[in-house]
Parts: sequence; C-alpha cells; structure tokens
Amino acid sequence: MQADSKVYTQVSLDVTTIAEALPLAAGAVRAGIDWLEAGTPLILGEGLHAVRALRKAFPKHPIVADLKTMDGAGLEAEMMLKAGATHVVVMSQAHWASIKEMVKMAKDIGGQVMADVLNAPDKVATARQMQALGVDWIIVHTGYDERRYVQGVSPLNDLPAVLKAVSIPVQAVGGLTIEQALESIQMGARSLVIGAPLAIQADRFAAGDEFENILHEVVRKVREVSL
Repeated sequence: MQADSKVYTQVSLDVTTIAEALPLAAGAVRAGIDWLEAGTPLILGEGLHAVRALRKAFPKHPIVADLKTMDGAGLEAEMMLKAGATHVVVMSQAHWASIKEMVKMAKDIGGQVMADVLNAPDKVATARQMQALGVDWIIVHTGYDERRYVQGVSPLNDLPAVLKAVSIPVQAVGGLTIEQALESIQMGARSLVIGAPLAIQADRFAAGDEFENILHEVVRKVREVSL
C-alpha cells in the first residue's frame, strides 16, 4: 500500500429504525470511525428521514446511502444527496445509462458514487466499465443470500484482481471477520467496512460499550496496518 493512501473506516448501520441507528452511530463516532453508512435495511425502514437524522446528529461525517440503485438513478441520488448523504451506491448490473445518470447528478451536487459489483459475471471487466463511466469507488461485494447458499465465496477472492484492474479506490464487503477486513486493507483496499450490529459470536451481537470498544480497536488496527 502506498504510504500516502488514506484508508477509511466505515460502519454500516444495518438496522431498521432511526432509534436503533443513532446510538450505534454515536458509539462509532466516539470510536473514531470515519464514515457512517445508512444501510439498506435502514433506508427501507426510514427512507430519507434516516439520512437527515444522521446528518443532523453528525454534521461533519461522510454518510453513505446504500441504495443499491438499479433504475431511476439520477432522482435517487438527488434525493439522498440533498438529504445529507455524501456517497450513494448504484449496482453495476444496472443499465449503463443509470450509472451515467447517477454520476452526473453526484457531480452536479458534489457527492460521490460507489458502484457495487455484486453478482457481476466478470467482476474485473465490470469494475473497469464502472471506472470508465465515472464512478468514484468500487465495492467488491459478496451478498448475504449468496453466502448462505454457496460455500467458500468471499469478496477477498475477487479483490486482488479488481485492485489490479482499476485506479479508483476499492472496498470489500460481505461476511468478512474483522481479521479478514484488515486483510483486505493489506491487499490494497482503501476502506474497511464493519456492520452494525456486529456479530461477534454465532448467537449474539455486540452492542453498547462492547460495540464501541470493538470499533475503537478496529480503528487502531487500521491505522497500524495502513502506515
């Protein structure tokens, strides 16, 4: 990794209500997390209200709206960016016109576009295409359902080839342990994403002080790894 390459830590607020999201976000911010993500469940549950609430509570933090947009990309980007998001997510499997519309809107408003290559038949070629269409980030993503049905899949399998294929920053997402997420940084990913609530055992989730302490340790390790 280049010494001057900034590595960002991101917490994904994959809960369904603002009431659940705000305390988790506050703990993440205290722990030193760089970016807050309004996860897809939160956007489905609360919509633009969730992004507005996060922006009001954390006025200086970048906010990723994980829209997983497939169509109507310009309008969706406009709505989320004007509500306070700084980054919006489009699916690489959307029509190229949707990618262009989201990129155009983001540039007009001042946000960034992250393209998710989930389920792309050729993730390397798709990542190159996304870069050519003007997106700012690539998300190498192995989905929740896919991981449940297909053994051995991981975003780390595709990450090295994608990193070689593009010059824009890349993040790896999907079922990674903290150790694997740190490994993605060592490979060259520019963002580490931790889900919230964070599963630390097979049958329970971290919350409250435990969650904050885990994130604090993740931030410390990322800073060590990215030096």
